Order: sequence, then C-alpha cells, then structure tokens
Amino acid sequence: MNKKKALVIGSGFAGFSAAINLADKNFDVTILEKNTTIGGRARKFSASGFTFDMGPSWYWMPDVFESFFNRFGKKVSDYYELERLDPSYQVVYGPGDEMPIPADMGELEALFDSIEPGAGLKLRAFLEQASYKYEVGINQLVYKPGRSLTEFASLKLLIDVIRMDVFKSISNHVRQYFKNPRIIQLMEFPVLFLGALAEKTPALYSLMNYADMSLGTWYPKGGMFKIVEAMESLAKEMGVEILTDHAVTSINHHSNQVKSVTTTQGEIPCDVLVAGADYHHVDTKLVAPEKRNYSDSYWDKRVMAPSSLLYYVGLDRKLDKCLHHNLFFDTDFGPHAKDIYENPKWPENPLFYASVTSKTDDTVAPEGHENLFLLIPVAPGLEEDESIRDKYFDIIIKRMEDYVGHDIKSHIVYKRSFAHRNFVSDYNSFKGNAYGLANTLKQTAILKPALKSKKLKNLYHTGQLTVPGPGVPPSLISGIVVADEVQKEMA
Repeated sequence: MNKKKALVIGSGFAGFSAAINLADKNFDVTILEKNTTIGGRARKFSASGFTFDMGPSWYWMPDVFESFFNRFGKKVSDYYELERLDPSYQVVYGPGDEMPIPADMGELEALFDSIEPGAGLKLRAFLEQASYKYEVGINQLVYKPGRSLTEFASLKLLIDVIRMDVFKSISNHVRQYFKNPRIIQLMEFPVLFLGALAEKTPALYSLMNYADMSLGTWYPKGGMFKIVEAMESLAKEMGVEILTDHAVTSINHHSNQVKSVTTTQGEIPCDVLVAGADYHHVDTKLVAPEKRNYSDSYWDKRVMAPSSLLYYVGLDRKLDKCLHHNLFFDTDFGPHAKDIYENPKWPENPLFYASVTSKTDDTVAPEGHENLFLLIPVAPGLEEDESIRDKYFDIIIKRMEDYVGHDIKSHIVYKRSFAHRNFVSDYNSFKGNAYGLANTLKQTAILKPALKSKKLKNLYHTGQLTVPGPGVPPSLISGIVVADEVQKEMA
C-alpha cells in the first residue's frame, strides 16, 4: 500500500516535530524550507571564528524535550549533552548591584529571605501551586488541539482549569505572595515574552516560574542549534526528505482539497499539507482568497507577542562580571512595557538581555574572545532602519560598560543586527513579531487561530500562531498535536 504524501512547510521546531511524528505514523514526508539553512528562528551562523544561535537561547522544560525523543525510542543524550547552569542567570540592577539566581532551591529560598523576610517559605508555597499548573498544563492542556469546547468537558478537567487560575492575572497572583519590588519583578520576568503586561496575563503562567526555578536553566553543549541537528538526524533516520531553498509561493487546490504546492523550485503534489510557516503569511498570501481562514480585520485585531532588536557581537577580550544569561533590569520596566504593549513605539530607556554563551562553551568563540548576544524586546510592527539599530546598540553597550567597569566598544571585532524587517524577510513574520501570538486569555486554546483550515480539508497549521503557543517546548508539542489530528482524519 502506498504511503500518503505529507508536505511540511518550514524546518523550525514545530515543522520538524510535525514531520517526525507524521513519518512515525507511516506518512511519506517532505519538509520544504525557504532558507538555505534549516532551523527557522533557531538557525545558527558562524563568522570571524564566532558561532551564534540566531534565536532561542534559553533551554527550559527539559522534560518536554526528553518526552519528545522518548516517543521514538530515543533520549536527549543520544544527540547532545546538557549542562545545568548555576547560577541559572543573574539580574543586573546597575553597577555593583546584581542578583545571581542560584540553581539550588535551598539557596534560592535563602536569597528570597534576605530580600524579604519570610519570602523563602512563600516561594516554596508559590512553586508548589505552580507545579500543579505545570503538571496539568504541560502534560494535559497543551496537548489539546483546541478545536472544540468538548475537549475540556470532563469534570476533572473543568475543576483543573478553575484551579489553574485562568481568570486571575499573574500580577495579582504574585502580589498575593510577595511585596518586595525586586522579587515581584523577578517572578514576572518569565511572562515578559508571552505578549501582554503581567496584569493581562493569566496566573496560569506561574507554571513558567516552576519551569524556571524548579526545573532549572540548561544549556545544550555546542548551542541551541544542537536541538535542530538532533531533530534533523531523527527525521532523516525516519525517512523524512528535507529540501532547503524551496520557498512555497502558492498552495494549489481543487474544490476543497489541497493538491500541490508551487515552490521556487517547481510544483510538488501532496495528500496532506502542514504549514509550519507563519500562519498569517500562509492564510493571506499562499491560499486562494476564497479559501482563507480569516479576514484581514481578524488578523489586525490579534494581539501579537513582542518583536526583538537583536545584536550578535564578537569581542576580542573577556567580559567581566557577566554570566551566561544576564537580565539588565537597571531601568524602570513600566514605561518600556507600555511602549511594547499599550502604546507601541520605540522605548526611551529599554531593559535588555545579554547572553554570553562563551562563558559556558569554549567552542563558540576563539580563545580569549567572547560571544555576545543582545536582545531588546520591542513592539511588533515598528518602522526601523540602521540609525535606530545603531542608536539602541550604543545605549545598551554604554550601560553594559558601566556595569562591567571596562571598555567594550573598542573590543568589538564582529557585529550583526537583526530586527523587524529581517523577521519579515527571513520568516514572513506577521508584523515582524519574534514570538508569535500573545498568550492572553482571549487568545487561549479554542480562541487561537485554528490548527485546521475551515475550507481546505487537508490543510493544517502548526507553530507559534496556533495551539499551544509561543516558545520552543510548545512548538515541539504543536507538531505532535497536529500530526495526531492528521492521523485521525487522513490515515
């Protein structure tokens, strides 16, 4: 019996996950990638002796990665080596004022007590409740395809949803436990990239604090691209074909059935199509207008997660005082948050993140050099040019120099920037967003863009604009969920 032909658009985490899971279900699978290299937002590049991960840099929820590979009789350790970072990261409040976050829970509780007496025991209670949300949320809710309310109809699950604090904000939830501004800021940090202010993000997402503090921050030796390489290896082992430089230019249908896609290299027929590319791009540019899932007004009303202004920097000296992960909270986040979420504009005084992977990994920079990745979260849809990029680079480098106590700028031997127009050109990203759809209450589960086309019965979507949402672990899960739906309906 001939296998059904499945095409997957995009070789990001969701695309690879969907392809591997479909191959495991006996589909003949081909991945079509528009760029010359695989990985989507998690690509890497090398220049001047430095190697940079282009996108995701935090490895949280190691259990999700392990569970993914276990599905196919594999282990993470078959592909790459993980190291738990300790401290996990540090928060920088200014020169001589930083707070390393220890990996050990006892040390973390002692740190909280030193900032706010009694906060250590409150942290334990907070994380105990968050662990329940993580167990239900990550092991049950996120595997729901979000196609019907009946998915949540069991009494136990309804009770679970209520216990998950879906209808309370993370801001109020955190303040029920803690009073100190630094602790509050630390506890709200993990939801920064979910796409809304803490006051508008469901308290369900305290599960991110559990992922952060209880499960830990890890690093795959060699960089985050090691995960992509692992998925590529597994995909090829399962017979998946991977075609780069194959940008899809149209999805061709007959009646209510996708028959083929046209790429820059020619037409390719299929029995089922899974789009791991940007949902908005697929819906508005690749399918025929009469077969679109959503109108322009629908898309314009979606609340997007932030975009990012990124810099990849190579230094010919070592950076003092920096760890692998550094959060520069040396200015008030309130105005910056409003510039992202409420009144979108370029921030006057941004917070930023600095990753120095060469602190952990001596393969990513020449000896005696440093690999520096800088990120400023910014509103999607902003106009930007080289003068904007240069302005913000100077701002944050000056603040880093004030913190480390030595010159940085004169030691730069490599520099590259990446922002909105790159997200659009490289990933067809809607409004140049970096993380997908904001995880607000009105954009949760069945309220997200549907994973299946309403008008083309063999077109499905996966990735950060559909269920379960943005982030690397959710993207892996998204591919699993969509493959299960394809098997139910197409096998």
